[in-house]
Amino acid sequence: MSMVASVLHLDRRSVNALRITDAYSLHRVVYSLYEDARNADEKQASTASGILFADQGGDHRGRKILMLSNREPYSAVDGVYGEVRTKLIPDDFLEHDSYRFKVIVNPTRRDSASRKLIPVLGRDAVSQWFAERAEASWGFQVSTENLQVDRIDVLQFKGKKHRPVTISQAHVQGILRVTDREVFANSFAKGIGRARSFGCGLLQIVPLTNNLFE
Repeated sequence: MSMVASVLHLDRRSVNALRITDAYSLHRVVYSLYEDARNADEKQASTASGILFADQGGDHRGRKILMLSNREPYSAVDGVYGEVRTKLIPDDFLEHDSYRFKVIVNPTRRDSASRKLIPVLGRDAVSQWFAERAEASWGFQVSTENLQVDRIDVLQFKGKKHRPVTISQAHVQGILRVTDREVFANSFAKGIGRARSFGCGLLQIVPLTNNLFE
């Protein structure tokens, strides 16, 4: 399946007109750029949307959002706002052994007694959580020497039906080495971790010619 990388550029007028104030409003804007490919049953079953995004933030001039999808987006929000630039991911892009990466993740663990999701707090704990999950679930290893947790944000907003939502976002970067090509390709295409609908999970990767693990 071909993957499409896109960048949405929004000037200040578009940000204000689209009322982008929190993670849910940004989710709404990004998803409006794509034809809805899921039926009601698939949504109820939490079938992946085929859409990932990562907010790059902005300044007085505007805002930039990276997107990865299994289909092409529209060229603008509501046909009017912003500008979308797209390109196909090359067929051999996921065939390298090592990559430099950035990702925004929602680090959580499930409590064994209550079965509730508990946020992982603190840079050291997030680093350990990320390294463990990478090898166990995502098809790659990370170099702990180069692993950085740049910051951890806690987002609070109202989601569907105005229900309060709280998620933590850890901004992680470093170097990875692919250990399972098929699992890694799935992690890239579908995202890693939770809260992918709200801007988490998109692996931003750049191939490395030298294997820094050797």
